[in-house]
Amino acid sequence: MELNQLTIHELKEKLLSREITSVDIVESVFNRIDQVEGKVHAYISLLREDALRGAAGADQKIQEGAGGELCGIPVALKDILCTKGVKTTCGSRILQNFIPPYDATVVEALRRAGAVFVGKANMDEFAMGSSTETSYFGVTRNPWALDRIPGGSSGGSAAAVAADECIASLGSDTGGSIRQPAALCGVVGMKPTYGRVSRFGLIAFASSLDQIGPFTKDVEDCAIMMNVIAGYDPKDSTSVPQDVPDYRAFLNRDIAGWTVGIPREYFRDGMDPEVSAAVKKAIAVVEDQGARCIDISLPHTDYCVAVYYIVAPAEASSNLARYDGVKYGYRAENCRDLLDMYKKTRSEGFGAEVKRRIMLGTYALSSGYYDAYYKKASQVRARIKEDFAEAFKRCDVILTPTSPTPAFKIGEKTEDPLQMYLSDIFTISANLAGIPGISVPCGYSGRGLPVGVQFLAGHFEEGKLLQIAHNYERHAHIERRRPEL
Repeated sequence: MELNQLTIHELKEKLLSREITSVDIVESVFNRIDQVEGKVHAYISLLREDALRGAAGADQKIQEGAGGELCGIPVALKDILCTKGVKTTCGSRILQNFIPPYDATVVEALRRAGAVFVGKANMDEFAMGSSTETSYFGVTRNPWALDRIPGGSSGGSAAAVAADECIASLGSDTGGSIRQPAALCGVVGMKPTYGRVSRFGLIAFASSLDQIGPFTKDVEDCAIMMNVIAGYDPKDSTSVPQDVPDYRAFLNRDIAGWTVGIPREYFRDGMDPEVSAAVKKAIAVVEDQGARCIDISLPHTDYCVAVYYIVAPAEASSNLARYDGVKYGYRAENCRDLLDMYKKTRSEGFGAEVKRRIMLGTYALSSGYYDAYYKKASQVRARIKEDFAEAFKRCDVILTPTSPTPAFKIGEKTEDPLQMYLSDIFTISANLAGIPGISVPCGYSGRGLPVGVQFLAGHFEEGKLLQIAHNYERHAHIERRRPEL
């Protein structure tokens, strides 16, 4: 087996025993990138020379008996995370040459842990999308079927892990943008609790919804990544000063006696029958491990998509007002005056989906419509949060499908925004409620496309999610296939 195919914990064992070096791993990863990146297009930019220098430094630290939890491990970063001295584009023309003067807090944390950065992963423009088709830098393709989408908006981060073009990666999740691509690419993806991981240095889409989290090849690696990135950050006003447990301590525990809620609203007409069958098998595995599965209701589920597509665009309208061509980023040429420069810059710099959401959000916040739309959506959002609070009085965790279908074909939904928005129907609610969620592979469709199962828990209960996800992963015996590419 090639080094690029191994997990963080497998590679760490080999590094500490001096069986391999970090330079060996990085060279293996870049050999793989050279082979398949032309097909997948997981990255916007690659950092080959920096990565090899970082690997040599990591090897020196390991020789000295030093180095952090990720020392020498190649990691990819979604191109929404600021990286000092390295272009951070957000998948947009308007930021195509933006070089931040500082690192995001999670990037600093990974650096301290010794991670080696491979490159910046492709994404839907400003994280607005479910398919990684809206990037100014081109479409990312699903490694399992190159005519299909990898999910979005963190499609590049998911595809890079699935195609073994890195060992792990970071993405961001505003309405499912980690969990949905994780499911469609057959990897593990976690959205932590809102406030668990610092958002400082994350370029904002919707500030009350955005959260950073990891993509990994298995659940143990997810726990390792969470140990590194979780924690309080005074630079982020929404960060919560709460102690971080050792997430690896939740692994290899049983779930006997747990109660698992199965929300009836998530199993309905329109779900792909192969997805439904795979998730029902996952329920059976959980029950075989001693958990009791019960029927629960999340009665405001039907309103989640409508609420999300008022709240998120409204916040995006405000956050994206800063891209005006004055301070940084793209600026249109040959403008008559300041107003003309604003209009041309934003017209030329933003793609169609970003413009659509800015207009939706601006309308929802406008005089005479604020109470009818944004205020009402915020009130229903509170009801959605209450639904989960009531559900968790009856169960330890909730189990649902991650995505209603396996990966769909590139171009299949680009002309129908509503159908595209419905791709996140099972993931949006967790962002609205601020709770954590994890997607774990649970099988394959008849065409060999991955399917994911989602576990949800109460605020700051990532440990519970890792416990049940790891227990499921160990006992489900899902065949470990790899994309052929």
